Amino acid sequence: MKIHSPSLVELHAFLAVCREGSFRRAAEELCVTQAAVSRAVQRLEEHLAGGRLFERSPAGVTLTPRGVQLRKLTERHVLALESAAETMGRQAQPQRVRLSVIPTLAIQWLMPRLPAFNERHPDMNVELRQFKHDEDFTRDDVDLWIEVKRPRRRWPDHVQTRYLLGRELIPVCTPRWSKEFRAPQDLRRATLLHHTNFPDNWERWFAKAGAPCTPTLGPGFDLTMHLIVAAKAGMGVAVVPGCLVERELLQGELVMPFDIDVSCGRGYFVCWKRDTPAFTARDKFAAWLADQAHAEWSATDAGAAAANQGP
Repeated sequence: MKIHSPSLVELHAFLAVCREGSFRRAAEELCVTQAAVSRAVQRLEEHLAGGRLFERSPAGVTLTPRGVQLRKLTERHVLALESAAETMGRQAQPQRVRLSVIPTLAIQWLMPRLPAFNERHPDMNVELRQFKHDEDFTRDDVDLWIEVKRPRRRWPDHVQTRYLLGRELIPVCTPRWSKEFRAPQDLRRATLLHHTNFPDNWERWFAKAGAPCTPTLGPGFDLTMHLIVAAKAGMGVAVVPGCLVERELLQGELVMPFDIDVSCGRGYFVCWKRDTPAFTARDKFAAWLADQAHAEWSATDAGAAAANQGP
């Protein structure tokens, strides 16, 4: 049988230009030179013998009607081939897990535990991938995500999720600050550090503590890591997920002025694509994460112990 289809190299170059709207950006995506992309597209046009696939202009490139038709006929199938190759390659090397995780959780909770995982599973590698805000969970370079559940946002239908930890918020400050507070309502006059994405966290905490109010908030931060650093620096009192300050509480850098936690209704979730075949490394790592999250030791207990020890 005579083969009429063009090469995958040419189709990949064509589809990359379609996605990026630029030969230069397509070359960056494919990690080749711009000239290589141009030559591949030119060969594809000659192979199909039907004229140009792109209209070029100073503003970029746009598809011709023939280019639009070719993209519709080929894109899904080329992506399916890539997915198949990725799946087969993963099955051949099942001991790698690629993880995307919120940076603060990675630094404060995951990293201190990874050495124990590596010691227990020396044949498995956990590779961290770039964390992206507003993730759509369609990337092919990630096997598992650890993401926060955002308010008024549903998980996409193509994603399976499992709650991990992080719903419980606790107040923390330096030992010196904690001496100034005798009752929860005393915190109203403190400098209340807050997360700018979740400004109602303090109001939730005061309500749970039996001192409902509309608190006056102090400095705001868009990362929990920044909140923790600010609290350690003595800038005020922060309310944060207890799992993110385990080390600081155990070492006495931070204490809980009051042993009261409140659920924020969010927390961190392990996520993976429903249609991705299961494989041993991913499943083992996900199970280990669950074990770590549900360990008997709790940040709240540690915080209470640290507070009782004093500065």
